[in-house]
Amino acid sequence: MGKIIISENVSLDGVIQDPTGEEGFRHGGWIGRIGGRGRDEAASVALEEARDTEAMLLGRRSYEFLAARWPSRAGDLADRLNSKPKYVVSSTLRDPSWHNTTVLTGEVVSEVSALKQRLAGDIVVAASFELVHALLGPDLVDELRLMIYPVVLGTGRRLFGETSGTKLMRLAGQRTVDDLAFLTYEPARDA
Repeated sequence: MGKIIISENVSLDGVIQDPTGEEGFRHGGWIGRIGGRGRDEAASVALEEARDTEAMLLGRRSYEFLAARWPSRAGDLADRLNSKPKYVVSSTLRDPSWHNTTVLTGEVVSEVSALKQRLAGDIVVAASFELVHALLGPDLVDELRLMIYPVVLGTGRRLFGETSGTKLMRLAGQRTVDDLAFLTYEPARDA
């Protein structure tokens, strides 16, 4: 059975909206405005995650953002992202252009549950905050990987919106990556 992993860049106050500044959010681009050392280790973490996961699961807008950028790039990360199976939850996407893409058009929980049954490896969800919210409620998420950026934005779409109830999590890993905190959580399902 596959495992759903949410992998997000997040501000200290939980905002995941528009980290690169391309969506028009007034606080967008917060990743690039934060000082500190270069982010070589963060790039290594991204490559490691791409290599170690079987597939990507994305919402339509995140898919279109990534599909417009990665096919024309070269290098180890681009090669892995371009070859990796990609699943897009969308009722409107008709002709996906990015190689190795499958569109999931049914109800989100049913489609993702079936995908978890079909795949044996890790399925990473990046960006796609509406999809993340849809998966957190019905307890389909098996792991959270959060790269914490040292900024408080005060407003914006947050990783955790309204949920159907309390979600107990257990810290499974922590480390410093460049000048960032990289935290891994798993649901505390046995609590």
